[in-house]
Amino acid sequence: MTSPLTLDSVRRAPKALLHDHLDGGLRPATVLDLAQQTGYDDLPATDVDSLATFFRTAAHSGSLERYLEPFAHTVGVMQTPEALYRVAHECVEDLAADNVVYAEIRFAPELHIDRGLSLDAVVDAVLAGFVDGEKAASSEGRTITVRCLVTAMRHQARSLEIAELAIRFRDKGVVGFDIAGAEAGYPPTRHLDAFEYMRNHNGHFTIHAGEAFGLPSIHEAIAFCGADRLGHGVRIVDDITVAPDGTVHLGRLAALLRDKRIPLELCPSSNVQTGAVDSIAEHPFDLLARSRFRVTVNTDNRLMSDTTMSQEMLRLVEAFGYGWSDLARFTINAMKSAFIPFDERLAIIDEVIKPRFAVLIG
Repeated sequence: MTSPLTLDSVRRAPKALLHDHLDGGLRPATVLDLAQQTGYDDLPATDVDSLATFFRTAAHSGSLERYLEPFAHTVGVMQTPEALYRVAHECVEDLAADNVVYAEIRFAPELHIDRGLSLDAVVDAVLAGFVDGEKAASSEGRTITVRCLVTAMRHQARSLEIAELAIRFRDKGVVGFDIAGAEAGYPPTRHLDAFEYMRNHNGHFTIHAGEAFGLPSIHEAIAFCGADRLGHGVRIVDDITVAPDGTVHLGRLAALLRDKRIPLELCPSSNVQTGAVDSIAEHPFDLLARSRFRVTVNTDNRLMSDTTMSQEMLRLVEAFGYGWSDLARFTINAMKSAFIPFDERLAIIDEVIKPRFAVLIG
């Protein structure tokens, strides 16, 4: 018998997460605790509930630039090895509790060196937290695989250095490279040397594009930079026309994106907060899914969006009437698009995702 789609039942479903920022997923209580331990005294609130409200409301700003402002506080408390380890460990615990079975967590090492840490020391601390978080989850009967993407800030000039860091740590848990930050004025082509370095070393990379700046950033990410995936990519809808009779016509860029099966790391709630779309109901996720783009469901920043993977999936269910087979497809899409080796991807799909969805579908 098919399980009904409720928040509780969706929580039981296995999930694969490709787009989640470490510094956007802290527990509010941890932010307070780390601020006290590290001497960070710029928090806008001094109790858990008020702080959680601040992050949620400040991020719901209608622009990507204002959405990014609250990150100064989470980054501010993540400047020691102990803090980085704790945040990474708790990240894995929280995802495992939501039945995420595979996750790629990204963060920008260059933002965590204000107190003298080296880039390598920053990555070491985060990876140690991930490993021990996996062990803690396993001891509670929850299997999860967590890998890392290192991110360069697109308004800075350290992207080649961060790409080199990605390759240096790729056998230790880092599976790819990313650029992030405000899109307007900072096109991905500013970082061609970093992408060339990744290609020359057979490395994977994704690019934040098509969230705030539209089709030009998507075109550059694909045509000039050769991105394996697109972070967000939601504005590809601007190259799609729906006729009055429902016929869908793809422009040249949209057709290329679909033909090449380039994954879209879509983050519904975050896209609403940044003003990329007006509401979940108006999100182009469903149009893209029906048009057979490789869509994936992601959280982006769990603290800022006050969300989980289960909540993101349920919001899509409520908006578009999806069933278990749809959620299974989106999850397998994500797993197919992961930056781990093919045999590892296949094992998670065949041994974890498909059997557990089969139970839910009935």
